[in-house]
Amino acid sequence: MNTFKIQVEEIPPSGIVRIVLDGYLDAHNYEKLEAVFEKHFGLGHHRYIVDLTNLEYISSAGAGVFIGAASTCQDNGGNIVLVGPTAEVQEIFELLGVYQIFTVVKEPAQALGQF
Repeated sequence: MNTFKIQVEEIPPSGIVRIVLDGYLDAHNYEKLEAVFEKHFGLGHHRYIVDLTNLEYISSAGAGVFIGAASTCQDNGGNIVLVGPTAEVQEIFELLGVYQIFTVVKEPAQALGQF
């Protein structure tokens, strides 16, 4: 079975939430990521950096979480910046047209400058 891990931290004092994903994000576990976004939306956070450098695979269900979260972020003056997607994840995002919605950077250090 493929594993999926999420690490979450708030970057003080900016209020930006950094989410690091690892493994396989698919129809079996996308709700875990959805719950992270919902929890932080409830805390008033609408700016996110999502590190994808260790995400090996994403399904359309996983990508759908990002699309839904981006809408909530943008409605509240925020955004989601994606960092370092692997070639496999890039391919899925391109097929789904996700790159038209998000800012994508190669290195984590570039992400903070996007807000």
